Amino acid sequence: MWLRIGKFILKNRFWLLLIVALLTAFMGYWASKAKMSYEFTRAIPEKHPANIAYQEFRKKYGQDGNLIVVAIETKELFKKDFFDKYRQLETDLKKIEGVTHTLSVPGAINLVKVPETEKLTAIPVFPETISSQQQLDSCFKVFFNLPFYKGLLYNPAGSAFLLGINVQKDVMNTKKRDVVVGNIETRLLAFEKEIDQHLYISGLPLIRTELATRVAAEMKWFLFASVVLSAIILLLFFRSVSTMLLSLAVVIIGVVCSVATIALFGFQINLLSALIPPLIVVIGIPNCIYFLNKYHNAYNQTGNREQALQTMVDRMGIVTLFCNVAAAIGFAVFALTESSILKEFGIVSGINIMLLFFISLILIPAVLSYLPPPKEKHTRYLENRRLNRWLSRLEKWALNHRRLVYIVSFVLVGAAIAGIFKLESRGYIVDDLPKNDRIYKDLSFFEQNFKGVMPLEVLVKTKNKAGIIRDLKGITNIDSMSQYLQQLPEVARPLSIVEGLKFAKQAFFEGDTLSYTVPTEFDMPALVQYLKAPKEDDTAVDSTAKKNDVFNNLLQTFLDSNRQEARISVNMADIGTKKLPLLMDSLQQKMNAWFPADKYTVTYTGTTITFIEGSSYIINGLKESIFWAFILIALCMLYLFKSAKILLCSLIPNLVPLAITAGVMGWCDIPLKPSTVLVFSVALGIAIDITIRFLVNYKQELPMHNNQATPTVLSTINNTGISIIYTSLVLIAGFVIFGFSSFGGTKALGWLTSLTLVTATFTNLVLLPALLIGLNKKQPSKNK
Repeated sequence: MWLRIGKFILKNRFWLLLIVALLTAFMGYWASKAKMSYEFTRAIPEKHPANIAYQEFRKKYGQDGNLIVVAIETKELFKKDFFDKYRQLETDLKKIEGVTHTLSVPGAINLVKVPETEKLTAIPVFPETISSQQQLDSCFKVFFNLPFYKGLLYNPAGSAFLLGINVQKDVMNTKKRDVVVGNIETRLLAFEKEIDQHLYISGLPLIRTELATRVAAEMKWFLFASVVLSAIILLLFFRSVSTMLLSLAVVIIGVVCSVATIALFGFQINLLSALIPPLIVVIGIPNCIYFLNKYHNAYNQTGNREQALQTMVDRMGIVTLFCNVAAAIGFAVFALTESSILKEFGIVSGINIMLLFFISLILIPAVLSYLPPPKEKHTRYLENRRLNRWLSRLEKWALNHRRLVYIVSFVLVGAAIAGIFKLESRGYIVDDLPKNDRIYKDLSFFEQNFKGVMPLEVLVKTKNKAGIIRDLKGITNIDSMSQYLQQLPEVARPLSIVEGLKFAKQAFFEGDTLSYTVPTEFDMPALVQYLKAPKEDDTAVDSTAKKNDVFNNLLQTFLDSNRQEARISVNMADIGTKKLPLLMDSLQQKMNAWFPADKYTVTYTGTTITFIEGSSYIINGLKESIFWAFILIALCMLYLFKSAKILLCSLIPNLVPLAITAGVMGWCDIPLKPSTVLVFSVALGIAIDITIRFLVNYKQELPMHNNQATPTVLSTINNTGISIIYTSLVLIAGFVIFGFSSFGGTKALGWLTSLTLVTATFTNLVLLPALLIGLNKKQPSKNK
């Protein structure tokens, strides 16, 4: 069949090349429409309870992670000149399109009791014009007398002050966010330069924007680097510019198709799918090497170009097909999960790995038929003496030292299993960033001075029809919960309606700091009167008070429209997926006592919760995907070779490298997280290629050696060894590029996959031949 396919391709080469050209143009058009993803909650399925809770929260209260925080550690803020510059910074930030409001020391307000109107009015702590240092000192005295701002706008244990910039929620998941965050950063860096002092900048809008920008930049860099590196390796191997360009054309068309597929399916490029184009290059180049290697071998034997091309398709078509099927399965199984991110990655990568096979099958023989036959210098690599010496050593190990090969493999697997028991599942929101990165260091500053900026939302819904605001027991327990959380080293002081009530009570009692407590049942009747919003026709009320109805703004922010549910907004440190569940379990025990289920409903949500649920879901999804990939690949191998012995021989050399990689992760304290679990599926899908190519050649050679295993294995090593080594070098070099990533996860993917492929190369060229010889001791048939 494959011989007929080869003849068909050569006979219709012009029309097939035209079809490929038209496909490339069509895909190029759609590739130009691919967009970056700015949505970070899609790791969880849409119907997952955590996602449903988070989407309902967003409908009621808006985006939780829309605050950029800026901190400065200085004592100069108390000096008038510096304070004026700091205030001007806040004024300029407010003018940036997309910024809704700011929260800072210069913009702090105080609630003041007005007996004449029986209202609390909001007045600035710091007037618009401060004429003297003495006046500024007096204002700071008032400011530090307001416990509401303690731990919120300043660190009472140091001299760090915080400025919060609220970004409009409608721009958070759009490309416009890049512009808004960029304008904010530009103004902050200008101020940093003006005062010659470091500003600490953090917050989810900044972190997300930076990550998305870096993903886009790295995708382009890795794609360029992988193409250039592949070009260099191909030129070194084949000593032919035309052959190099042909191979690059195959992978570049594959890359264009992969990006176009993302757009055609309505997907967007995210941190995971950004890896697909470089992966296409890494996977596509081996296809080219095997086809070209077989073509050069066949041409050396026949001296006939057309016959060599037909032989190439005949012998390598089935091999390359199953290799791509195995690789496609390794990736496509992600589409079986319910996670949108994994599903998209699986669909796009699976489709394009198979599409890459057809591009290779058509383009390589069709273009080679137009090119001059290979010269002696182009096939010289087939007689590489150094590699042949290595292959001879591998033959000796497989033939004469099988027991030693088994013992070494057993010891390595034993050590790996010991390391596997040390593996832990642990991840952080920003753990993929290097420790010396500004984002990471600035986030650490906020964790040290303000206990972090990662949002956690707790929603307490009362079943009392009077509403949560009149549920004094519930209000008191919310305060107890806040006090409990504030004592934890990883959690900042929560904000809720209770803090607003305490602030109002302090104002009601003439600013007495000791009155900053939860209103009692005796305080509430009088306090409620002062908290009512001023009427529009009330001429006795100052217009500023009407405009700045702070308490009612607070109600809208921290209560639902029916005032049955209270929102407790917490900022916390990025404590990771291992510690956070423990903290949540401890909090849940307390919450069960404070808010019994028969009277309240408590919901935990926010970016921190969706992150931990998403990480857990992705890790579990990847584990299941690896299992199904292994099963499906095993079935493919069984179908291809029709032999249980060969199936066993094919799986062991691929399980050993995966086990060793997992063991290395355990011994090196590299945790299981989405980026590192991905290594196993990627490596399994790619490393099995080597096994398939070796075993298909073994099966083809077996009848030529009277079904005797030993000479067939030796012949297979000689015939496929060099191409396997060349292919492995390309694969390893391709993944090593990822090791230069600024993201820890991508970096781990690079060097761990490279380690797996190095190990797989040795197991397939040493352990696999030893197993084939050991399990198949069939003697040659005797002639009767």
